[in-house]
Amino acid sequence: MPLAPQRADVPVTIDESKCIEGCTLCVDMCPLDSLAIDERNGKAYMHVDECWYCGPCAARCPTGAVTVNMPYLLR
Repeated sequence: MPLAPQRADVPVTIDESKCIEGCTLCVDMCPLDSLAIDERNGKAYMHVDECWYCGPCAARCPTGAVTVNMPYLLR
């Protein structure tokens, strides 16, 4: 099944144009293992819709490809 390039309804989005192929920094930082590497293109994506909004995945990304979509009530 093909992956959608960007989903706005998930807590974490990955900009594939900025994501470095083979980099696993954001995946390694996620305490819930919510992020994974797509075997087809070597880029990160959110494979489950669970997130603590803790932010280390976005903070650790060297290119700014990871965005944590913080719900308004948690800001």
